[in-house]
Parts: sequence; structure tokens; C-alpha cells
Amino acid sequence: MVSVLTSSALFKALLFLSLCSVWLLPDLALAKHAGITRHYKFNIKMQNVTRLCQTKSIVTVNGQFPGPRIIAREGDRLLIKVVNHVQYNVTIHWHGIRQLRSGWADGPAYVTQCPIQTGQSYVYNFTITGQRGTLFWHAHISWLRATLYGPIVILPKRHASYPFPQPFKEFPIVFGEWWKADTETIINQAMATGGAPNISDAFTINGLPGPSYNCSAKETFKLKVKTGKTYLLRLVNAALNDELFFRVANHTLTVVEADAVYVKPFKTDIVLITPGQTTNVLLKAKSKTPNAKFAMSARPYATGPATFDNTTTIGILEYKKSASASSSNNMNIPLLKAKLPQFNDSTYAMKFNQKIRSLATRKFQVKVPKKVDRRFFFTVGLGILPCSKNQTCQGPNNIRPAAGINNVSFVQPNTALLQAHFFNRSKGVYTTNFPTNPPFKFNYTGTPPKNIMLDSGTKLVSLNYNTSVELVMQDTGILGAESHPLHLHGFNFFVLAQGIGNFDPKRDPAKFNLVDPAERNTVGVPSGGWVAIRFLADNPGVWFMHCHLEVHTSWGLKMAWVVNDGKGPKQKLMPPPADLPKC
Repeated sequence: MVSVLTSSALFKALLFLSLCSVWLLPDLALAKHAGITRHYKFNIKMQNVTRLCQTKSIVTVNGQFPGPRIIAREGDRLLIKVVNHVQYNVTIHWHGIRQLRSGWADGPAYVTQCPIQTGQSYVYNFTITGQRGTLFWHAHISWLRATLYGPIVILPKRHASYPFPQPFKEFPIVFGEWWKADTETIINQAMATGGAPNISDAFTINGLPGPSYNCSAKETFKLKVKTGKTYLLRLVNAALNDELFFRVANHTLTVVEADAVYVKPFKTDIVLITPGQTTNVLLKAKSKTPNAKFAMSARPYATGPATFDNTTTIGILEYKKSASASSSNNMNIPLLKAKLPQFNDSTYAMKFNQKIRSLATRKFQVKVPKKVDRRFFFTVGLGILPCSKNQTCQGPNNIRPAAGINNVSFVQPNTALLQAHFFNRSKGVYTTNFPTNPPFKFNYTGTPPKNIMLDSGTKLVSLNYNTSVELVMQDTGILGAESHPLHLHGFNFFVLAQGIGNFDPKRDPAKFNLVDPAERNTVGVPSGGWVAIRFLADNPGVWFMHCHLEVHTSWGLKMAWVVNDGKGPKQKLMPPPADLPKC
């Protein structure tokens, strides 16, 4: 037992033993690997912020925009007290955190909790188990995540190293989306009128739009680097409705991690990142100081028929000059632009995503379920719904655009699904008859059926503990084919394959990668195509799955999985905390 301790740990152990009885020694060995408890306080408050020549009052954490960075190590416990000082109901989701047996801390409103009401508070209590890398937190109610978001940095355990060269410095690069108008007003009006919500006015890098927008040259993110050094950029797409291409002019990036899972490193000029995804890249600075500044540019990858914000946010990569270099010269240094793909370049998107493979080493193993207990085929896309009787909609015949999975547009309940499940009070709240397959077959990526009306309901899938699930998600051409980034709460899943056209259950499974597939929490269902994933339902609770394009979530492109308790004591959902908010 003592031989595995370091010299400093051994000294502490001997000191401890001199004060305590010998039977405590096994706990000491455990403590060496145990994490610590970290406390954060999030005061949700309004703050005046000026962007694009206009000042507006936005919802923030602690008055910061973007919100504060959370730093922890693998194995740490986090206690984050959220106090709501604003007029809106609030919840916070810790995007990508597994939340093993701690579903009460997951955060989606009316799924795992009732929202935190004005003047109320709630402590999110969870442990980071078996994860390290970049994730992020964001509001998970209505469109509040437009301004309520920030990065989560999970460092490896102490004395554990990265499986790539140690960077000189690390920087979060968080992409956001900015509206001049109030985003809650925008989505509420759109839902009331049955129209599409107004598109954003700008994209941002770490909250700043950059020089391509009016009066924003001073609101530009600048990254200052030293020659010859390697930097780790932690990319997060916190935008509401747009996938993004990202490039640093005249620099090559090495992708080393996706969704807080190490990947086989590969070089690329351009990164594609959907809302909900995170990507870590290494940037090696040039060996000699160049006489130039370099644009760090991001703009949308957009495949749908609707209008979108076709603008570009720019940050600037600058090389630190020696003290002797004059500052006047610095003003005249040219800014080299970054060339990005066409906004609808789905071929590039597919090729980029296929490069992402798990590390699959002895230390970082890939545990793909080899046998499958339950298979599901989900169509993912748009449709229409009738407007309510007391509502006048813009569409013909009083209909409105909607979205769904397997023809079901999800209806948000007015109480939390997890509470209904835990206390066996599901009657009148939800049913567990979500369809395993689409209700009828059609040429999913071809001519749409004549009837594109969706059903609606609060339907879930019920899974026994440790069920291995294979899920094929198929985009449809109804109201136009479109890439949909699907996010699954509570799990990572393995991306086995993707393709264009309709999934062929006889031929396509032969393409499944069961050796080193990407392990993610958010995956883009290709525009006019399909993606196949597998996951093990080893986390009891109710787990939301939805499109991370917020407009589609608002329209009903969402569902949930109920994973029942297992038999063992560590296979059961913990009871709810005493301060769980009430509806």
C-alpha cells in the first residue's frame, strides 16, 4: 500500500498515521486519487451591454458576458449555487457532463427540474467522472442561452498528462450569436404568430463581433502569441441557430479532442463545429515573427431553405513584438484574411466529420457496444401543425412551421419529467409509447408525402438499465433538407457511420466503424442524409435529446429517454435534493 505513494504523499501518510489509528490507511490511498469539491456562485442578473452601436439589457451570470469559466479536474465535485435575480425563470445545463446518477443537476427545464423562479436559488451538485476536456454550460429554458453561457475546462487528474504535446498556453474560443433586439421577445412573437423568428445580427468570438461589423473594430477578440510556441484553443459553439466554419489565416490547426474526448490528431485548415459541440485544437505559432496579423474567422455552414445570418465574425491573431519594435509600425501591419468554404458546402462538412476518430489506446479505450439490445430508426426534420383556436397564424389555413422526430412534435409538460418518473406519477404527464420507427415509410430525402402534418405529444422511450441502443437518425426533405445537430443528455455515444440519401438497413451496417468511432454528445445529422450511433443506457434518469438549433427545439424537435434503475445500489438514481425547485 505505502509503496505506491509518492515521497511527499508518503511523508503526509506517516504524519497522518502518527495522529490517527492505523485502520484509516485504506482511505488514504483512495484520497490520493479523489477529487476536491469546488464551489461557484452564479448570480443571474441583468446587465447593460453595448454591441453594434446599440446598448441593451441582457441576462448574465455575475454581470459577465460571456459568463465565467468553470475550471475543475476529472474526479472533482462541483457545487454551483444559482440565484435568480431576473424576471425570467432560469435553469442551467452543464452540457456534456455525464451526470451519473445525478440527473437532478442536468438542467433542462421541465425535463429534469422545474425552473428556478425569480428570487429563488438552486445548488447544482455533481461529480465529474471519467471525463476531461472542454465542455460548456448554458441556460436551458426558452432562448436565454443567447447570453447565458460560458466554458467548462476539465483538466486531467493531477500528474496525468495530455496525450499530445503540452501546450505553452490555453485559450477558450467561444462562438456566440448576437441580436440587437431582445431574444425572448423574438421567440415569443414567433411562437405567437406562427412565423419564423428573426435571424441574428452578428456572430461573436468570446462575446466580441469584430471588425467586419459596423462600429465593432474596438470590440474584437485578440489572441497574442509568441513565435515557436504551441497553443491549445478550446473551441465552443454556443451560437443558437448556426453551425460554423472556423479558420485562422495562414495557420494549420491540429484537432486533438472533440466533445471532451481525445481523438486521433489530424491537421486541418478549417474546423466545422455545430451548436453544442466543442473542439480542442493545437495552433503552432510561426518560428519567425511575421509582418502581418491573421484573421480568426467564423461564419455559418447553412443547408436549410430558410434565411440565415450570412455574416462573419473575426478575431485577430497577433505576434508579440520585441520591446525594440515600434508601436507605430504595428498600426500598418496588414491583416490577412481567412478563406472559408461556401455556406452550403456539405461535402466538406461530411469529409471533416469523417476524420474524427477516437484515440482508442490502451489508456483511452473505446467501449463500443458490440451487441445491440434495441434498434431505433428516427426521422428528424420539419413539418407543420395547426395553430391553436385562439391564435391567428401567418401561414395558410392557420398552420405554423413545426419540427419533430418520427412525426412527433414534442409537447413540453408543465411539471418536470424526472420527478414524475421518480415518484411514479407519469399519468397525465408523459407516455412511454414513443415510436421506434416512423409511422409510415416514404422517400425520406426525395419527394415529401402530401400530408406533412405532425402529431404532437409528450412521448418518451423507456429503457431498462444497461440496454445497448443503436439509433439511426435520418434527415427528411420535408420543407427542405437540413443538417440537424442532435444532442443527447446524460451519455456519450459512438458515431458509427454517416451517409447521404436514405439509410439502407441491408447495406449500410457493413460501413459501421466499431474499432475507433468518434465518441460525442452532439452529432450533425447530415443534410439529406443519415447518421448511425450506439450508446449504453448505464445512467438511470430521464434524458433529453434534441436538435441544438434553438429554433427547431422551440418547434418541437426533441424527445426524451427514460432509463430505469438497475438492481445494484450504484445503478439507481439518487433521490432529489431538498432545494429542487417547484413548478
